[in-house]
Amino acid sequence: MSGDFRSGFVAVVGRPNVGKSTFVNSVIGRKVSIISPKPQTTRNQIRGIYTSEATQIIFVDTPGIHKPKHELGKFMNKEAFAALDGVDLILYIIDAIGDFRAGEEFIIERLVKTEVPVILVVNKIDLVKDKNRLLENIAKYDAAGKFAAVYYVSALRGDNLEKLMTAIEERMPFGPKYYPGEIYSDRPEEFIIAEIIREKALFLTKEEIPHSLAVVTEEIKPAEDNPSLTVIRATIFVERPSQKKIIIGAGGKMLKEIGTLARKEIVMLFGNKVFLDLWVKVADDWRNKKTELRRMGYILEK
Repeated sequence: MSGDFRSGFVAVVGRPNVGKSTFVNSVIGRKVSIISPKPQTTRNQIRGIYTSEATQIIFVDTPGIHKPKHELGKFMNKEAFAALDGVDLILYIIDAIGDFRAGEEFIIERLVKTEVPVILVVNKIDLVKDKNRLLENIAKYDAAGKFAAVYYVSALRGDNLEKLMTAIEERMPFGPKYYPGEIYSDRPEEFIIAEIIREKALFLTKEEIPHSLAVVTEEIKPAEDNPSLTVIRATIFVERPSQKKIIIGAGGKMLKEIGTLARKEIVMLFGNKVFLDLWVKVADDWRNKKTELRRMGYILEK
C-alpha cells in the first residue's frame, strides 16, 4: 500500500433523533445502525467502516446524549462520551429545525474540553422553511463552541454529503487500512441480527412499546438436514406482561410480522436462507438492573 493512504476514527455525536444513524448508513452505503422515528434508538457504539482507494474511515455511531432516567440511559450516555477518546475527528450532528437548548450546552461543554477537532453538521436542511431562524440558531452554537467547520446536509436525501466526506477525508492522518475493504462493520452477526429484529419491533408497534424492548440473539447454526439453511433463535425482552401481549399480538400475528420483516433483511445481509425462531419474555424493570443489562449486551465491565 502506498504511503499516502489515510485512515482514522470519527465519532458521531449529538442529541437523540438528529439523524446520526441515518448519516452513518448513508455514507457507508448500507445499514449499519437501525433507524427509527423514536429517539434513543441506538444504544451502543456502532462502528461503520467506509473504505475507498485512498482512505478508510471508521465512523463510531453513538447513542443520543440525553438526561438519563434509568441505568440503561446512563450506559448510553457513557457510551456516547467514551467515543470521544482516541478519535481523530468529531462530527457533532444537530437538527436544522430544532432550537438551541440546554441539552446542546451540555454536549458542547464536553466537546470544548477535548483537543480533537469538531465539525458541526447541520442535518435535515431539506426540512428548513425559515433560513433566518436557522442562521440565528447556528450563531448560538458558534458562540457556545469552537468548531473547525460547519456543513449543512440532508443525510436522508444525500445533500452535501460528498462535500462533507471530502472534508473528513482531508482531515484523516496518514495510516494503515485497519479492516479489509469488504468489511462494513466491526459488530458481530449476533449483534446485527438482534438490532434488525429490534428495529422491526419498534417500527410495527409504533407508540405502543416504548424503549423497554431489547433483543438477544441466542443461537445461529446451520440446519441439521439442510446446510444451506441458517437457523437463528432470538428472544425479545420487554418489561411488562402487557407489552408481551402487544409484541405477540392476537393469535401471534404481530410476532409473525416482526419475524417476516426481520428475516427478509437478514437474508439480504447474509445471503443465506434463514429460519427465524422468535420468543418473547418478560424481564421486569430490566433497564434498571445491571445484571440484566449485561445479559443484553449493554454493560460489558463488571
